[in-house]
Amino acid sequence: MAKEIYHALFDPEYQDVYVDADEIRSRTLEDGTELAYRYVHGGFTSKKVKFVFCFPRRDAYKGRFFQYLSPFPGPDEETASLGKKGGDDMIGFSLISGAYFVESNMGSSAMFGGGGDNTVRWKSSAAVAEYSRKMAMEIYETDERPIGIVFGGSGGGYKTMACIENTDAWEGAVPFVIGSPASLPNTITMHAQGQRVLRHAFGKIIDNLEPGGSGDIYQGLNDLEKDMLRELTDMGFPPMAWYLEASGHIDDGSLPVLSPGVKRADPVYFEDFWKVPGYAGADPQSSAVRDRLQFKGKVKRVHLPGKPESASEEQEIESRNGVDDAWKKMLTDGRDAWIEMETLPEGDDLYLKGVNITFETGDARGMQLLLGDMEKDEVTGGGFLTIGMCYGMSDLGEALSKVKPGDILCLDNSDYIAIQHYYRHQVPDATFHAWDQFRKEDGTPALPQRPNVMGYALNGTGRPQDGQIQGKVMVIQSLMDESTCPWCGDWYRNKVIEATGTEENFRLYYMQRCMHNNSVDSANNMVVNYMGALCQALLDMADWLQEGKEPLQTTLYKREGGRILEEADASRRGGMQAGILLTVNGAKCARVRAGGEFVLRAEATLPEGAGEVTAIDFDYRDSHVFPGRVEGLFPVKGSVTRTEAEGVKGAFAEVVHSFEKPGTYFVSARVSSQRQGREDELFTQVLNLDRVRVIVE
Repeated sequence: MAKEIYHALFDPEYQDVYVDADEIRSRTLEDGTELAYRYVHGGFTSKKVKFVFCFPRRDAYKGRFFQYLSPFPGPDEETASLGKKGGDDMIGFSLISGAYFVESNMGSSAMFGGGGDNTVRWKSSAAVAEYSRKMAMEIYETDERPIGIVFGGSGGGYKTMACIENTDAWEGAVPFVIGSPASLPNTITMHAQGQRVLRHAFGKIIDNLEPGGSGDIYQGLNDLEKDMLRELTDMGFPPMAWYLEASGHIDDGSLPVLSPGVKRADPVYFEDFWKVPGYAGADPQSSAVRDRLQFKGKVKRVHLPGKPESASEEQEIESRNGVDDAWKKMLTDGRDAWIEMETLPEGDDLYLKGVNITFETGDARGMQLLLGDMEKDEVTGGGFLTIGMCYGMSDLGEALSKVKPGDILCLDNSDYIAIQHYYRHQVPDATFHAWDQFRKEDGTPALPQRPNVMGYALNGTGRPQDGQIQGKVMVIQSLMDESTCPWCGDWYRNKVIEATGTEENFRLYYMQRCMHNNSVDSANNMVVNYMGALCQALLDMADWLQEGKEPLQTTLYKREGGRILEEADASRRGGMQAGILLTVNGAKCARVRAGGEFVLRAEATLPEGAGEVTAIDFDYRDSHVFPGRVEGLFPVKGSVTRTEAEGVKGAFAEVVHSFEKPGTYFVSARVSSQRQGREDELFTQVLNLDRVRVIVE
């Protein structure tokens, strides 16, 4: 039976359109360029859909549009991209690329809304796309139907795949950092478990992986840590991504948003985990039992939270729509609220992530908050509890005002530790090879299983991916993705081949040294961002659709279990990213004298058709600020010499440097490449980097 495709043009529920703003506005790009554009705001009344269209000038328009789908739709999400600047300014990129920009709130205020029809996300997006075409054809006075390209990452990637699989509203799609039907909540829960079990091992793991390290990620770890690292690496978590934790950045991502839904759907699990054989919580020797915290204490006094300090801070909270921060809209920030306790739990290595604060007496009885941190007074045994990001609470101050001195509260991380293991008890079908480690030889699960694989219902679209694409698709996937395992791109590629019998309309580009975040500010001395590649992919998709120009070939890689291993030779690897090799005095690690000069040489190699190297820059610092912008990143500009040998393009640059003080230093080099070799192009510089270790004696 043929699949039924949704035609938004003929849906009677999306005919009551209105426009409440239509005006000329101006946008300033990073280089100072002023762009005039036509701003249109409107919506569909009955479905509570709102949209924004940004149309370029008539002489700049090239018959296409780019439609962005946010990870988490919200009541005013259609305006979220208006405040983006610099390399994150997808409206500016669209305008200079001859495309008009489209964004909507997708008719919803939450991605994982309780009940409701999640298909409204892609149905409403299709209706917005079709109405934008009608308006564009009137504005530009043409009968030519605009070509539509839909794109989104993470949760927006799910929606993008749903759009291109279930509707005919777009000719192309560029989903990025995508998950699979088995990703949620499993990828996030296993990451949180790794943060717990490996919390004393991150520095060792990264030092082993860095230039001059042993190369053995397990060296120096105890047996428990080795087993955990091996399990998570086989699940697809990239070992180098632990550099965040090694730098002190411990973030459980969107788990606070996902956890309540998991507990509502499977409350018995949180009891079984601590009682039933086969679950780690029932094993008294497990790290789960070791790290479990259950403590009751008495409140001494309470400090209520303050307000955002400025209008700009409040606006920053409201404008979150990136793949790493959109989910935070569903949380209430504890800010400077705290509770002073008469006593606090004892212990030198308490595990304090995911600790629920539950009030057992008083006016606040039954209320639950999330612990931010604990500060103990070693003299009195008491101390302070700060309040973390709380889910499902609109007014934290009002809630805390009910808490009085003498009230009894309970600190308990049992649920948080239990949910960290959930992925072990969610073994999906045999196409998901990351879970092979939890299968017996006959393919059946080796551990107790929950009734359903929950991820199929958590992608916010009402439909799992089926690979039946109704247009052309390019996927951008990060090889250091800490939130979505890189193998998800490979899984979807095989799903498309299974459904269509070919991959002639599909490309998959793996990006080295890239993580999950889609902001240019996510880059530092360890990773680059993929925004330049994403923008180039949108342009390549437009050329593919409008001119029939074949894009670059899929990145050459192989999969081993849940691991993605890309081709080491950049000239053969394909894709759009240059390879780079940085050496110090001809090696990856060198010992030098304090004050003595050494030579840094960076050599870049381009895949066929990927353009030219436009810059090679160096950074002698080792700053891992995250999240946030590293000021003055890669300040040393190398003198680039382009090369070409046997049809392979590349470039090199050398600099000489010295360190005056003894110590161990990590130096980085970043290569930029651009399809036309333009160094001044703002949005399509594709980046990569490499590092060396310098030991100064």
